[in-house]
Amino acid sequence: MSLTGLFVPLITPFTTGGELAADALAGLAHRVLDAGAAGLVALGTTGEPATLSPEERARVLDVCASVCAERSVPLLAGAGTNCTADSVRALAALDPRVSAALTVVPYYTRPSQPGVVAHFRALAAASPLPLVVYNIPYRTGRTLDTETLREVAEIPNVIGFKHSAGVVDDTTAAFLATHAHRTAILAGDDVLAPALLALGATGAILAAANIAPAQYAGMLAHWHSGRLTEARRTAHQLTPLSSALFAEPNPTVLKTVLTREGHIPSPTVRLPLLPASEASTEAALHALHALEN
Repeated sequence: MSLTGLFVPLITPFTTGGELAADALAGLAHRVLDAGAAGLVALGTTGEPATLSPEERARVLDVCASVCAERSVPLLAGAGTNCTADSVRALAALDPRVSAALTVVPYYTRPSQPGVVAHFRALAAASPLPLVVYNIPYRTGRTLDTETLREVAEIPNVIGFKHSAGVVDDTTAAFLATHAHRTAILAGDDVLAPALLALGATGAILAAANIAPAQYAGMLAHWHSGRLTEARRTAHQLTPLSSALFAEPNPTVLKTVLTREGHIPSPTVRLPLLPASEASTEAALHALHALEN
């Protein structure tokens, strides 16, 4: 399986009554693939999986897996908690049509660096699917050092990383320097994605691509084809939109914009999230329309 290009972590649309809007989800999936996305991510942070029932999570996976099978593209699915045993069970229960599992670094308990490595060794040994490690320290509370990243990358059945460190620091640069040619490293911070691509990232998982999939897919295509001037120009044009869409907790602004643009039936999110403010929505729409014009 190739982990290159743009993967879109889909939002989970709800009806005005708060129910799962499966038809809208399928429509979003086809829309981003039509625009040039290389694959989809279901039940990532952007999809609000913590607020979904087991039945809803299964339905989301079914919808996304059906679209990906029809389009012959890979599907990544979020699976994993801060409990290794629970994570093993979650991986075993994943829809077999999923291509790889996106597994987060254990959160809240803040294990040691060796504990993180041991966690992923256990998951990789037990998982029926390959793993993409999700490194997002501002959500997990656990920053990984360079040696830990490298050690996890060498575990059999770990095929890549979603790297959302929030900064382009010495650790990120050192990890990419030694492993960009050895494992798939996908940029996970929308604003910082161009910098990671320049350092050798193979692709990106970008929530903002729910809104402007063709433009984000085009940016990655420019990078991979060596059209650096065009890549930088597109990246600079996308920066205001990337920033505006994260002005409030993700995916609240994404959902209000998608609703206003007619792609989903409502901006509904589930508590403890609240819908994005009108000011944030208008700012994001302004950035989107400036990009389109």
